[in-house]
Amino acid sequence: MRVKVLKRTKKGPVFDLLSRRAEGRRKPMPANLTPEAQAKLAEYSEAKTVEAKIRALEEFLKVAPKHKGAENLLYWARRRLAELKEQLETEKKKRKGGRNPFVVEKEGAAQVVLFGIPNSGKSSIIAATTRAKVEVSPRPYTTLVPAVGMLPFEDVQFQLVEAPGVAPGVGWVHRSIGLVRNADLVAIVLDLSLNPIKQYNYLKNLLEESGISLKKPEGRVEIVKERAGGIKVAIMGELVDGDVEDVKRLLRAYGIHSATVKLVGKVSLDDVEKAILGTNQYKPSIIILNKADVPGAEEKVKEFLEAYDGEAPVLVVSAKEGKGLEELGSTIFKVLDIIRVYTKKPNGPKAEKPLILKRGATVEDVARSIHSRMVEGFKFAKVWGPSAKYPGERVGLDHQVEDGDVIEIHYKG
Repeated sequence: MRVKVLKRTKKGPVFDLLSRRAEGRRKPMPANLTPEAQAKLAEYSEAKTVEAKIRALEEFLKVAPKHKGAENLLYWARRRLAELKEQLETEKKKRKGGRNPFVVEKEGAAQVVLFGIPNSGKSSIIAATTRAKVEVSPRPYTTLVPAVGMLPFEDVQFQLVEAPGVAPGVGWVHRSIGLVRNADLVAIVLDLSLNPIKQYNYLKNLLEESGISLKKPEGRVEIVKERAGGIKVAIMGELVDGDVEDVKRLLRAYGIHSATVKLVGKVSLDDVEKAILGTNQYKPSIIILNKADVPGAEEKVKEFLEAYDGEAPVLVVSAKEGKGLEELGSTIFKVLDIIRVYTKKPNGPKAEKPLILKRGATVEDVARSIHSRMVEGFKFAKVWGPSAKYPGERVGLDHQVEDGDVIEIHYKG
């Protein structure tokens, strides 16, 4: 079969736990919590150390109501508690000179975590695209700690990290999710020898239950706690299922009585609650349908695309045959929405290694990424490349740069 990059062509059903939870109801109060439970959540929100957050969540779980309306909040609290305990153990090992293999320091232009069920071919993808020596085996659970490799793309490299396969009952699920949480992008790897739709729904819901969304939000919630002054709410967009008073009641229910809240774009009260709890994290993603060489794969690809209602690009590959993976680097680059900017000294050549910035970055972002004194003493910059009207155009700090630009910054040293 022909292996290529595919985009969603038709919408279909998908299981979305958070959407079902929010559908058709206003939520001015958090899961009908008792004042004692609200106080414990407020303690968690205010806690400054991992130990304090753990104590607050443990106390919350002791006093939290066990009715159906609180199920999702309780599930989040248990998962978050497990993650915090793992984080505390990692910090203890660091102090003793030890190392947690599930902590992978970022390298290259971005870190991409391969996330999927056991034996979906994550190791094979890393072996086929990088120089990393990884064990590839048809046996499930071959990878018990993260495997790492560097994927070259033009003049940059992306760090690929294989998260150990997740499945109901395995003990390291929250550790693999932790790798996703810290990454710049997640690649959902699906096995075409099995049912890719069921795999995707399982993995997507698993991430969402841990506060990681694969869908780019229509808006965002910013909460800045204040020492006094009450709760001020600024709506710069639309609150779809409530009003300002609902927002204020929700914050007070979590023990927040002074704060500045900005609602930008299209948001819901669920979004506000997730911002209070720190559970709303969007993660850019791509989907890799692996094992395109197995019988029946083409039909499963078609079925998946008909059911998939997400926005991530879909790569159909065969890691075994090395097909389709040539698009991986360029797809990652596009989804991350990043650009490369090259610096140069006056009368000197451009730097070999580019700075990696988000699209929409300005000369100020370039200067600040090098050193803050370049911004403080900034005089002007010269730009060569796509964003310049002519070679060597003289620009200011607010000039927006583009991929491939070369910049020469002049400043008072």
